[in-house]
Amino acid sequence: GHDGKANDSSKANGHDGKANGHDRARADSLIRAPSPPTACELERRAGGDAARVATIAGAVSTILGALGEDPERPGLQRTPTRLAELLVDCTSGYGQTVETVLNGAVFEEDYSEMVVVRDIALYSLCEHHVVPFFGKCHIAYVPKGKVLGLSKLARIAEMYARRLQVQERLTTQIARAVMDAVDPQGVGVVVEATHMCMCMRGARATSSSTVTSAVLGSFRSDQRTRNEFFANIGRPRMC
Repeated sequence: GHDGKANDSSKANGHDGKANGHDRARADSLIRAPSPPTACELERRAGGDAARVATIAGAVSTILGALGEDPERPGLQRTPTRLAELLVDCTSGYGQTVETVLNGAVFEEDYSEMVVVRDIALYSLCEHHVVPFFGKCHIAYVPKGKVLGLSKLARIAEMYARRLQVQERLTTQIARAVMDAVDPQGVGVVVEATHMCMCMRGARATSSSTVTSAVLGSFRSDQRTRNEFFANIGRPRMC
């Protein structure tokens, strides 16, 4: 029931299903359009992390001094290097590619029902304030002759999370990577996260969470597939 050929909701609402199908195909093609590596990705793939840590550590010492602190006092002497190493590690996803993360774990398999991996732990850094946002990610796809090793879905999510991010882009990047990796009938991704930039400062909305979703292929064109996905992850009201 996942061939994405029927879209009863568009007919019931009196919309032109064929025209909507063209619009959806055009939107999906834009989302899946391959993009060249960014300058940051190319630089990180070239290595040089030791020099990068040294440069960042010097900048952190300057920041500590600007805050009125003494970077040489016992509690802060190693802080610049620790923070530099943390930032390099938490942005290590720039240096990875989907191909290296998958490591050949794409398998021919005659299976065409939904595959769902729920509650993947996710940790990232908000690019606006460089503080963490964290939560969980749910990934689903309907295969079309090829399946991924299940752990690779979590690896793809981690690769894109270990960058300076916004949650909306992170969600779309994960969905697009899965779509490109196995060319399935469709992909659905939901990310639920708490943003420390909202909890620690500004609104101080300590109990808030942000939910984003990306649906491609049959998950976009077939409401029944969307319904099944959101029900599988315990979010039927997102249908």
